Amino acid sequence: MPENFESKVETQIDRLKRCSYREIEKEVAQKRIDWIAKNCPEAGKQEHTSPRQAFESLFFDYMRLPVDELPVLSETDTEIVWRSLNRCPTLEACQRLGLETRRICRAINEKSTQAFLSQFDPQLRFLRSYQEIRPHTDHCKEMIIRIDFEGIMRLAIEEARASRLEGNKGYGAVVVLGHDILGKAHDTAVTQHDPSLHAEVNAIRQAVQALGDSNLSGAVLFSTCEPCPMCSSLAVWANLTTIVYGVSIEETAKMGKSRIRVSAKEIIEQSPVMVEVIGDVLRDECRSLYC
Repeated sequence: MPENFESKVETQIDRLKRCSYREIEKEVAQKRIDWIAKNCPEAGKQEHTSPRQAFESLFFDYMRLPVDELPVLSETDTEIVWRSLNRCPTLEACQRLGLETRRICRAINEKSTQAFLSQFDPQLRFLRSYQEIRPHTDHCKEMIIRIDFEGIMRLAIEEARASRLEGNKGYGAVVVLGHDILGKAHDTAVTQHDPSLHAEVNAIRQAVQALGDSNLSGAVLFSTCEPCPMCSSLAVWANLTTIVYGVSIEETAKMGKSRIRVSAKEIIEQSPVMVEVIGDVLRDECRSLYC
């Protein structure tokens, strides 16, 4: 093995022994974000970055991997799927330490890769197959897809309207993982006489049941209104990757709605996990729900 690769393996072994997975995840994410700020100052300024552009920026510009080590299996305007065949320091470190790559890669690389993509376009989502991952196969199958934030938020708005028709308070939420809708719900606190049954709670409960896993890393929570502290905390405990909302807590509170004036970002900043928070998606349409 080349010396530089062996050095990377030893560094990763040391980090896995010395640091928590959360610490490694945040360190890797920040390193990638800093690289983009230095090398891609125009990132995020254009309307859309294609999956292909993001793929090439990550692997060829940033990681400097050979093209033939990342054969593309399929590609459309909204999706690129490939096999990673490159020598991977994390894979080698896991094998030497007897660690399961499904657990380690999900814990330290998934959100940090998403952090890289989101600097270009947060609608681009990174996904990895945990059935096709080394050393269980001879490759890692991965993809970058584009999801439609506004289209999914409209599903949440439909749920909010259904909530009002039932006699509830008019909030809607959707949880997606890639192209799959794992949960779609509205608040039922009034009709079910349970103050915990916010739209986000109901959608997250559906999602973990659909996935069969309480860890929703990679998934995105859409909500017509910024999640309250309870729901933001649940997003943390579910380890969601991203929260997307329409209208803010502060704005709806000024409109006379009963809100705890603690933002989702404040909850996330005090939490042990990385969760991206994006607001003002279809803000006016969501705002009209609460006028």
